[in-house]
Amino acid sequence: MDHYIGKLLDNRYEILELVGTGGMAKVYKARCHRLNRLVAIKILREDLSQDAEFRRRFHDESQAVAMLSHPNIVAVYDVSRSSELEYIVMELIDGITLKQYMQKKGNKLNWREALHFITQITKALGHAHSRGIIHRDIKPHNIMVLRDGSVKVADFGIARVASGGHSTLTQEALGSVHYISPEQARGSHIDSRSDLYSAGVVLYEMLTGRLPFEGDTPVSVAIQHINSIPLSPRELEPSIPEALEAITMKAMAPNPDNRYLSADDMLTDLEEFRKNPNINFDYNAAEFEPEEELDVDRTQIRHVHTASSRGTERRHEEEPRVQRRSRRYEDDEDDLDEPPRRGAIWPVLLAVVAVLLFVCVVAYFLINTVLAGLFSKAETYPVPNLVGQLYEEIKDNTELLGRFTLVQGDTVTNDADPGTIIDQDPKAEKEVGETVKEIVVTISGGPEIVHVPKLDEMEYTAACALLQQEGLKPVIPPQYANSETVEKGHIISYTPLEGVALSPGAEVQMVVSLGPEDTPFPMPDLVDMTWELAEITISQHNLDGNGKGRRDEIYDPEVPKGKVISQYPLANTEVTEGTQVNLVISMGPDPATQEPPVVDDPPDVQPPSQQITQTETLNMSQYSGMVNIRVLMDGLEIYNENQDVTMDPWVDVTVSGTGSKTLAVYVDGTLAFTQPVNFGAP
Repeated sequence: MDHYIGKLLDNRYEILELVGTGGMAKVYKARCHRLNRLVAIKILREDLSQDAEFRRRFHDESQAVAMLSHPNIVAVYDVSRSSELEYIVMELIDGITLKQYMQKKGNKLNWREALHFITQITKALGHAHSRGIIHRDIKPHNIMVLRDGSVKVADFGIARVASGGHSTLTQEALGSVHYISPEQARGSHIDSRSDLYSAGVVLYEMLTGRLPFEGDTPVSVAIQHINSIPLSPRELEPSIPEALEAITMKAMAPNPDNRYLSADDMLTDLEEFRKNPNINFDYNAAEFEPEEELDVDRTQIRHVHTASSRGTERRHEEEPRVQRRSRRYEDDEDDLDEPPRRGAIWPVLLAVVAVLLFVCVVAYFLINTVLAGLFSKAETYPVPNLVGQLYEEIKDNTELLGRFTLVQGDTVTNDADPGTIIDQDPKAEKEVGETVKEIVVTISGGPEIVHVPKLDEMEYTAACALLQQEGLKPVIPPQYANSETVEKGHIISYTPLEGVALSPGAEVQMVVSLGPEDTPFPMPDLVDMTWELAEITISQHNLDGNGKGRRDEIYDPEVPKGKVISQYPLANTEVTEGTQVNLVISMGPDPATQEPPVVDDPPDVQPPSQQITQTETLNMSQYSGMVNIRVLMDGLEIYNENQDVTMDPWVDVTVSGTGSKTLAVYVDGTLAFTQPVNFGAP
């Protein structure tokens, strides 16, 4: 395991995992505890950190880059220097490199997409150049493509302040040789236009799917940047608009004076082309030719070539090519400067000899370079099978990797264990040439998991919504329990607990509070109380919950007006707080049934012998279970019983009287219906 994992740098940055390894540094994902955000930390390699001069340059240049602030540049938050290590704290990017993006798209992008990317790259360079910073290593590997399609230029770690802008083609630059400018290849003074050349090469590669120059060794590629003219993009892909081809070739002009003067000038042409793809910039094609003065610094070329694996033999082969190319241009100039004499044959013969000599030189060049490569069998190497291996265990295993180096690519959700290699490019057992030295691997991030969120004391419906948002499933219905501390309707507990990792769609069981447990008490006797006193008693016992029970008023000659005739629940029945209470209140005698008093005559009282007693049957089929049945006749209670009417809905009530009467039937304290009674009817 990497010894930096879990380490806390400067008591602030906690190293979480390794996300990439480069030639100069390792990049880690970390958490900044001071600002509580994820960051990327680039730590200088231990072997390089032993060089005091290199460490000083790394620190000084990193501080210079930290002053850049642009949406298309990876932000540098902090630069630290200590006796133990050097590191840079940067913005953590969620994306892939432009190189990986191009590989996924088959190496070639449509011109609209290429225009979208190069415009953002040019804006980033314009900002850096305005601050005096030259990147010096623009290539698709250092450009990040985000999920929203925007790009950020990264790895300004080897950039220099413009005042120190000299470069030598040394071993550390060999990996970027396909994108370096001619002045970088010569070791000459460089400025911001060198970055524009590299940006032009990136645009060329996006449009055509090919690099402008290829070769067996870095030196051969570098020499082509100095001496050769690449195929125009439209020769490789005719669908590319002419104006975009002109922008590409102007950016790649071998002579810096023939390139764009600044990134802003290049951006202006890109914007004009975006508005009108049919625009004609009318560039001079001669500007795209290499400089005729081919002054190659052979000391630097020899130094680079000595560091390459091909030895000195290839170096001696390259130098005559430069000399031959130079002489060819010189011969052409001599022919142009000395016009033929009219009427003389010698100029014609000399011209023929010059043409034949030129053809021979070209033939010799082709036979010894291009054709030699066609007829000679290139050496190939088998790619080792890395799928199924743990990345951390084999990344430095030279016995397994051989001549190849491992490059960490995407990390994706997969059923394999985290850190396991699940794909590689090139594929296993494939035979590749010596120019292929890297194996890009895709690593498993483990199966997709969801962590249980914190639900403590959340309202139940809100907790259900949060679980569904996180991809989990609440168990419905939940469990319920009383709680003295958790508000009714809120979460008391849940399983699994907070932070437990689950598969998407897993169930979470919640326990919902019913509030404090209710203690039963006997129902107070409200009958014969005044209405006002009954209401006060109900309130004192916290009955009726959030709403009032029913309050029915009827005429009753036996009960004074305003007093309670009956109640439900009945007195002394066990109830709990919040129980609904139904009352029947007396309105006194019915005025319609009252006859005017007769002073002289005694009241007409029906002799008891003339009253009729009979049985009335009440139909209670609309009710079920145990109910309280109370029957009043003329305001007088004649029946009050609790009865289970589920099996037998018929209730017999014995009544006595004369003439016609009306029975008022109450069920559980509520008037259910009235039923007429005729005494003595045939």
